[in-house]
Amino acid sequence: MQPIPFQLLPWHTLSRERHAGTTGESFWRTMQFDGLRIRMVEYSAGYRADHWCQKGHIVHCVKGSFVSEMEDGDQFELRTGDTYIVSDQMSSHCSVTQEGATLLIIDGDFLNRTAKT
Repeated sequence: MQPIPFQLLPWHTLSRERHAGTTGESFWRTMQFDGLRIRMVEYSAGYRADHWCQKGHIVHCVKGSFVSEMEDGDQFELRTGDTYIVSDQMSSHCSVTQEGATLLIIDGDFLNRTAKT
């Protein structure tokens, strides 16, 4: 991963990329760096992800609430101000929200358990 000089992330100037869920939709605004992806993600009301994700993330709930369902049946509700972190291949998780949510999601090589540092 390369050093990143100081810079602002002007989310409002980035185009929104639509992703359909099993129900509802999400909109991503993405900043990509070498080995690092930072996204502001909006889930519509009634959104359910269309897959089980095994990628590592740092997920911070900026607004609203959502449930991170685990493939083993566990569920974790995150509300405004809550954060979770998980490394790659450490869980199979799926996001669901009734009311909608805005999330700051950070992922990258630093969450890959097999990456050499």
